Amino acid sequence: MTIEFRNVSRWYGNVVAVNDITMSIGPGVTGLLGPNGAGKSTIMHMIAGFLPPSRGELTIGTASTEQRPSWRNPEIYRSVALVPERDSVYAFLTGEQFVTATARLHELADADGAAKRAIALLDMTDAAGRNISTYSKGMRQRIKVAAALVHDPQVLLLDEPFNGMDPRQRLHMMDLLDKLGSEGRVIVFSSHILEEVERLSGTIQVVVAGRLAASGDFRAIRRLMTSRPHVFMVRSSDDRRLGATLIGRPAVTGVELTRNGLQVQASDFGAFCADIAVLARDNGIRLRELLPTDESLESVFAYLIAD
Repeated sequence: MTIEFRNVSRWYGNVVAVNDITMSIGPGVTGLLGPNGAGKSTIMHMIAGFLPPSRGELTIGTASTEQRPSWRNPEIYRSVALVPERDSVYAFLTGEQFVTATARLHELADADGAAKRAIALLDMTDAAGRNISTYSKGMRQRIKVAAALVHDPQVLLLDEPFNGMDPRQRLHMMDLLDKLGSEGRVIVFSSHILEEVERLSGTIQVVVAGRLAASGDFRAIRRLMTSRPHVFMVRSSDDRRLGATLIGRPAVTGVELTRNGLQVQASDFGAFCADIAVLARDNGIRLRELLPTDESLESVFAYLIAD
């Protein structure tokens, strides 16, 4: 099963949510990485057939079947499942009732058995008899995934699936998604946290302001992020002398003495950190603080899409 985007855009009035994206998503685990509001949920909803592209073509298919648009194609729901970010559960039902109802909507021959298997897969058997209204955020996330998996889909879409999960739940979910991906399923999940995507994904698609900013395995994306220019605030026992020693160093592109310390622009994160420690030691200067000032995800992503 593969998902193909060809020059796909989606807009709401004058707001462009997805801007001319072309990409292919195949078997395994793929992470959609980007800041909040980047367009990740819109991409998920278009794959699931809940939204049509405003322009371009989005298709789903296998090597043995024709690629067909996801929009207005109810047949895809036999092999596609979406776990939305927002709660989409009936709180008055028990976990088991909710998953069983989903199985019956899929007209499964053994709805009760399929529900029990999916619930066990998510380690929710002990809580299956409780009303969903009593569940924590992490438990609600897991019962949603159980409902999505009840018909054994080949494509599983998860929008920010780790929100509200404790560390144990998160590790269990990561192991499960990794196992499902290794079985040849297409697993796509979105996150704004690099470490989550890096830990789980074979392929990362970086989305910023609706555009595909970078694509590749996590090592390639990490290299792009760590090789970008960095800005540091440095405080030491002698900022003026330290600034003078930094000027002209290969990894340093700018030095400014401010009231709060030295503001240093560096072209290479690792080389600068190694350089400044040696220079301070050789010149008898004590380093008191070394802080990156542009480490937010938004600043990283802005660099990746800069012209």
